[in-house]
Amino acid sequence: MNDAPKHPIGPDPANELASDHSPIDPRDFRNALGTYATGVTIITAAGADKKPYGLTCNSFASVSLNPPLVLWSLVLFSSSLSIFQNASHFAVNVLGFKQQALANKFAKSSEDKFTGVEWKPGLGNAPLLTESVANFQCRSVNRYYGGDHVIFLGAVEAYSYNRKEPLLFARGGYGRFHAADDHQVDHKTS
Repeated sequence: MNDAPKHPIGPDPANELASDHSPIDPRDFRNALGTYATGVTIITAAGADKKPYGLTCNSFASVSLNPPLVLWSLVLFSSSLSIFQNASHFAVNVLGFKQQALANKFAKSSEDKFTGVEWKPGLGNAPLLTESVANFQCRSVNRYYGGDHVIFLGAVEAYSYNRKEPLLFARGGYGRFHAADDHQVDHKTS
């Protein structure tokens, strides 16, 4: 196994706005990022037409506790981009381990993503998925453009959560979290 950097030291990454200017292979970079396990969320919002919209996302992250801020990102060529850019609020619905089918459903382009899905309207009418492990109701605060994505910053105005097992995603597949058993962890100090 070779842990040497896979790219040469080059120009300032802030000036590399297009992948054709980067010495990094996009497919290999994606594989490297895939080693980082993330949670799986469905981001939702209400459109100007009052219809619910949503998509599967694993780019969700906490930004700040005080004030409570979160972020997520969406690729520039997404058909849902204008919905989220124009929504006053969005909701981050954290999925549970048993919601893999729901994650797959919202990952595909479809007009009927909410058919058969239990939800209720949250702040700004952003859909809150009934069986999610947690949800964060956010007021859209700002957007930032980074490469081929738009980064959405949200101020958390309400949230809820339970103790169900979260769904994880790594290396292109779903998984689950197994906490270390306290009796098997070595607590020795040197």
